[in-house]
Amino acid sequence: MPGDTDPVAREDPHDASGMGAQAFPLGPIASEHDPMARRARLEALAPIIFFDVAGPLAVYYGARSAGLSTVVALVLSGVLPAIRVVATVLRHRRLDVIGALVLSGVAIGTASGLASGSARLYLLDGIVPTVVLGVACLVSLLSARPMMFRIALETIGEDTAKGRAFADMWRFPSFRLTFRVITMVWGSVFLFESIVQAVIVETSSINTAKNTSNLLPVAFLVLTFAWTSAYGKRAQRRGEQAAREVQPSREV
Repeated sequence: MPGDTDPVAREDPHDASGMGAQAFPLGPIASEHDPMARRARLEALAPIIFFDVAGPLAVYYGARSAGLSTVVALVLSGVLPAIRVVATVLRHRRLDVIGALVLSGVAIGTASGLASGSARLYLLDGIVPTVVLGVACLVSLLSARPMMFRIALETIGEDTAKGRAFADMWRFPSFRLTFRVITMVWGSVFLFESIVQAVIVETSSINTAKNTSNLLPVAFLVLTFAWTSAYGKRAQRRGEQAAREVQPSREV
């Protein structure tokens, strides 16, 4: 269409890249209906449930039953998440943003807990990385590319064919808007989760605070991923609809 400024409108749906206006792909954001993809997501979730939820809680309560102090039990419960991150680093030979935050949270909490002997301070300091990530997401909205786009690209692999195709989609205005909205929502969720957990730590028993410190992040993660997937699919459908509306005028 003459004078059209939207790259989506000018993209050939049959171009050699296969990307075109036919998909408006969101990489890992718009999840497939493929059973294999669902199985892969479940397999990815299983280690998180074991190493970040069930395992740490079992270690904590086991250590308390063995007569260890609350702070020592909390420190020991942080070993399993750290092991998961280290194993991931060794397998992929790189440390991603989330992994770095998990390790920093364990390190900060361990140092402050052992130094102060305060279980509440251990739990509060463990929230710091989540606050940092939330702030980083919101601040990144002022940069050229928002945080969640960078994390998604890092997850896919910048040097892979899928990663390069994913990065190439940044030229579409609707794609950029989608990731800015997603980043804003994730940043807000991280900060809200931190506030909720801080209130629980200050007002509840240590056992309750420990339970929520392992359960809340996963609950927020699952809910936010579900919203992200639904939002990504809606954005994809809007892109496909826009492409269909433009196509007849181009053929004329």
